[in-house]
Amino acid sequence: MDSYDVLVIGGGPAGYVAAIRAAQLGFKVACVDAFERDGKASLGGTCLNVGCIPSKAMLDSSEKFEMIQTEAADHGIQVQGASVDVSKMLSRKTGVVDKLTGGIAFLFKKNKVQSFHGYGRLVRQDEAGWVVDAAGTEVVARHVIVATGSNPRELPIAPFGGNVVENSGALSFDAVPGKLGVIGAGVIGLELGSVWRRLGAEVTILEALPGFLMAADDAVSKEALKQFKKQGLDFHFGVNITAVQQDDSGVTVTYKEGEQEVNARFDKLIVSIGRVPNTAGLGAENVGLELDERGFVRVDSHYRTNLPGIYAIGDVIGGAMLAHKAEEEGVALAEMLAGQAGHVSYDAIPWVIYTSPEIAWAGLTEKAAKEKGLSVKTGQFPFSANGRALGHGDPRGFVKVVADASTDKILGVHMIGSGVSELIAEAVAIMEFGGSAEDLARTIHAHPTLSEVVKEAALAVDGRALHI
Repeated sequence: MDSYDVLVIGGGPAGYVAAIRAAQLGFKVACVDAFERDGKASLGGTCLNVGCIPSKAMLDSSEKFEMIQTEAADHGIQVQGASVDVSKMLSRKTGVVDKLTGGIAFLFKKNKVQSFHGYGRLVRQDEAGWVVDAAGTEVVARHVIVATGSNPRELPIAPFGGNVVENSGALSFDAVPGKLGVIGAGVIGLELGSVWRRLGAEVTILEALPGFLMAADDAVSKEALKQFKKQGLDFHFGVNITAVQQDDSGVTVTYKEGEQEVNARFDKLIVSIGRVPNTAGLGAENVGLELDERGFVRVDSHYRTNLPGIYAIGDVIGGAMLAHKAEEEGVALAEMLAGQAGHVSYDAIPWVIYTSPEIAWAGLTEKAAKEKGLSVKTGQFPFSANGRALGHGDPRGFVKVVADASTDKILGVHMIGSGVSELIAEAVAIMEFGGSAEDLARTIHAHPTLSEVVKEAALAVDGRALHI
């Protein structure tokens, strides 16, 4: 029986990063992963194969098409007869995914990580460690890391299949649907709805919650909803889905909105109502691995489960279901196993929604800070007063900084606008070091750049923005 220092179950962002970092630290490492794409093994989990990466490829393609249609003329560029070749667009998306997933396989070889394709199942504990069925082969490891990720949550009355799809199906439509329904106004629903809206679909988004992006800062969510409605997305909040019926030609969704009952007909329906932990087939019940009431693996602050030598990270332990959070947990755990001080700053995790305009934030909203009893001061600055944004032709949105009124420490930064997925990193870096609005305001920013809006928002915390 082959033995390893570390065996990782799951090859997504949490798992593959943990495996690589553990190998860098001198451990003998193996990773078992069952994900397949087009019938072939493909590392990277949901994120690289059917989530983060392909959706961003499709978002970029659809944005370019819309730019040609609606913005090129403003730049003096005349284009006639622009059309969409969905097959070519999907092919490009697949090429991007192939390159990145193949890159992980290369990194495994480079770092001498043994890769098993198939399911990993906890079998028993013996003197040498934990015995795991790795794709049909029993191996033993001193440390086992569970990084099996999550799966899309299914709506009981609308099981996936046919014209009812989750994120992977929504990235593979062979034609632009005439009418597209989306259940769930969260990150995935907004991004995928945006893709097909730009390509010509009529998109209706149905959300059970009474408000929009309630986790975001109120100013950001209000601006975002205004922008998305302006683009043509049709939102309905506080709805109760009572029936979903599909046939060969489409889907009928029956829902209540207030006292009114509505029957809406769609060509395709995306169900995006969250994700659930993926522990099926793990063997948790066989070895006594403890799960919580929602099915997540229970861990302590060092990612230790109730079983010595078994750890868990990423989506399967809950919290923010974000690839970068999972990656950081993978690094932190590998370093802890090596006796180092691994750590994840959960208060400074960036959130990004890759719509147009983009939305990004880190830390506390103004409302959340006040609910904690903190006295706060805020500064806000619009992209409409920024030269680079005007040159780009996209002055939508703003940056908002929330700081402690007594210490000036930055509590949160919230953005909506072009490119804010990149700008948020600056705020996170400042927050990681416990920086103040003054620190950010006195940092020299290149001109002309979009990043100057971040500086101006920090200046505005003290009432001294320069360009407005």
